[in-house]
Amino acid sequence: MDSALITTAAPDYAAALPAGGRLGGLDVGTKTIGLATCDAGWSFASPAQTIARTKFSTDLAQLKDWVGKERLAGLVIGLPLNMDGSDSPRTQSVRAFARNVAVLGLPLLLWDERWSTAAVERAMIAEDLSRARRAERVDRLAASYILQGAIDALARWRV
Repeated sequence: MDSALITTAAPDYAAALPAGGRLGGLDVGTKTIGLATCDAGWSFASPAQTIARTKFSTDLAQLKDWVGKERLAGLVIGLPLNMDGSDSPRTQSVRAFARNVAVLGLPLLLWDERWSTAAVERAMIAEDLSRARRAERVDRLAASYILQGAIDALARWRV
């Protein structure tokens, strides 16, 4: 497949998507990738699974299988900006990951994820989940949080 649009602009992303379709959310970490999906109406995001990172070709194969199984029309990838909005080494790593994932041919939206993990952690602590249960769920819940923020913003740009 050809490379696809990679953008941080919600209107450009919305314009690149087909008229309908489910979206996938990714929280890309150094050890894992949290995955989430949303409904075709872009109303609600749900956590899906976590992929343990190995080498990129294996990670890409797992993502390709997941995208096909879920019939996704586009991906939203969490972009870990510094608190002042500037890039960090992690930000550059995620941008490189997105460029490599673009071979899947799906439009990619890089979405500010500065507060996602902290918000998810606070919610799990409030639910009194053990540290082990939180560690097991945090990446896919963060992916869902990132995706929900993006689809909430995208709702006004939907054609």
